Amino acid sequence: MMQEMLRAQRNEITEHSIYTKLAQLTRTPHNRDVLERIAADEMKHYQLWRTLTHQEMKPDRLLYWSYLITAWIFGLTFSIKYMERGEASAKHSYATLGASLPTASEIAREEEEHELALIAMIDEERLRYLGSVVLGLNDALIELTGSLAGFSLALQKADLVGVVGLIMGVSASLSMAASQYVSTQQEDPGKAPARSAVYTGIAYLITVILLVTPYFLQLDVYEALGMALAVALGVILAFSYYVSVARDQPFGKRLTEMVVVTFGVAAFSFIIGLLVRTALHIEI
Repeated sequence: MMQEMLRAQRNEITEHSIYTKLAQLTRTPHNRDVLERIAADEMKHYQLWRTLTHQEMKPDRLLYWSYLITAWIFGLTFSIKYMERGEASAKHSYATLGASLPTASEIAREEEEHELALIAMIDEERLRYLGSVVLGLNDALIELTGSLAGFSLALQKADLVGVVGLIMGVSASLSMAASQYVSTQQEDPGKAPARSAVYTGIAYLITVILLVTPYFLQLDVYEALGMALAVALGVILAFSYYVSVARDQPFGKRLTEMVVVTFGVAAFSFIIGLLVRTALHIEI
C-alpha cells in the first residue's frame, strides 16, 4: 500500500513539473492558462498524497526531460496526449487504492477531468496543418517507392536509379506544393495557402531524401531497394503512430492502409519494370 502511494505521489509531482514547464514554453495565452491550472491541480494531488505518506518526493527527472524533449520535437499536442496514455497506469493504481482510500477516487476523477480539458485546449499550428503534411508524405511514399522499385529493375544501376529518383522527387515536391497552394486558396480560406504549401512540399522532399539515400551508399541496386523499402516502412510506422496519438485515431487501421497501398504500388511497379525490361530488351 505504501509503495503504491509513494509511486502515485511521485507521479503527481513529476506531472506538476512537466505541466509547469510546458506552460512556460507555450506562446498561446489560452493554452498557458489551462496548463498552469492543471499544474496547480497536480500539486494539490501531490500534497494530498503527502498528508498520507508523510514523505517528500522529487520529480522523476528522466520522465520530466523525456516529455519536454518530446514536446520540443513533436509539439505540445503530441506530448500531452502521449502523457495522457501514460496516465492510464496511474488511474489503475488510483482505482485500486480507492477501495480503501476515498482520496484516491477523488484524484482519479480529477485526472479524468484533466484529460477532457487538455483535449479541448489544444490549438497548435503543426496540428492544423497536419493534413498538408499527410498529403505530402503519403504521396511521396506511394509515388516514389513505386518508381524506385520499377527503376531498380529497369535500370539495374543503384546510382543511376538514385539520380533519376532524386530529380523526379524534387520536381514532384515542387508540383505538390504548388497544387496544395492553389487547393488551399480555393477550398480552405481558414488556412494560409503559402504555409500549407510549405508543409506539403517539405514533407514530400524529406521523404524523397530518405528514400533515395540508400542508392548513393554504393550498394547493389537490390540491396538499395530493400533498404529504401525498409526506410519507407519505418516512416510509415513513425508517422502512423504520431497521427494516432495526436488525433486519437486507431493506430492499426492507419498503419495497415499505408503499408498495403505503399507496398502494393511498389510491387506493381516492380512488375512493370520487369515487363518493360523484358519487352524492350533494355541493358544498361
